[in-house]
Amino acid sequence: MSKPVVAITRPKDRAQKACEIVERLGGEAILAPTLDLKPVNTRSLKDFVAKKDEFDWIVFTSPTTIVSLNKFYPDFIKSITCKLAAIGNKTGKLLEKQGLTIDLIPADFTAEGLIDEFKKHGITGKVIGIPRTASARPVLPEELEKLGNEVILAEAYKSLFPMDSKAVKDLISKIENKKIDAITFTSPLTVENFFEIVEDKEKIAKFLSDNLITVSIGPITAKVLEKYNVAYIYPDTYTVPDMMELLFEKLKEQ
Repeated sequence: MSKPVVAITRPKDRAQKACEIVERLGGEAILAPTLDLKPVNTRSLKDFVAKKDEFDWIVFTSPTTIVSLNKFYPDFIKSITCKLAAIGNKTGKLLEKQGLTIDLIPADFTAEGLIDEFKKHGITGKVIGIPRTASARPVLPEELEKLGNEVILAEAYKSLFPMDSKAVKDLISKIENKKIDAITFTSPLTVENFFEIVEDKEKIAKFLSDNLITVSIGPITAKVLEKYNVAYIYPDTYTVPDMMELLFEKLKEQ
């Protein structure tokens, strides 16, 4: 029996682990990033770093934010004294490797999950810093402000349209020729950018639903797949290892 071929659409610099898991589970990984991430040293990030001592909380939503801060302000993270929240184990573990203690990680690795935790702990009247990409969903800062907090945002990286669109077009060709068994999406933009490159969106959406197993990392990304009428599955815990474990369970059932 040939190895199942799994398409990975996440950014190239964050795809290694996903590819390794696919190969460990007995599959062949094809990398076709539909999103690129670029750390940027913006004015808002510079101002954010200067306000370090004003924060009661800093929320880290992505490992790329940490990469950006370490690149442009290498002394910043180790000098943090306020409380820290992280969305996702990967982000939390990266901070812990740098000697920090994470005060809050939601069980549900989404902005909504973190908001629920802040509500549960009655966190209000605080100054909360959130370094992230400018294209991130507005729900986190909006809901934290509704709780009576002051939120200061900073752009730490840019989420870009894939610079290597040829790889994505090659992937689409393989999908049409039934050479792909499954495809994974790890953020709303990985889906949006994929369909931006697709010419016949209805045709490819039907392929993803009928001929492939399409796996979303969680419900937020799944909502975008629904917009394109793509059938999907996602794991109970919104991590790359869990989505791959679920995928290979489904492959075995087939």
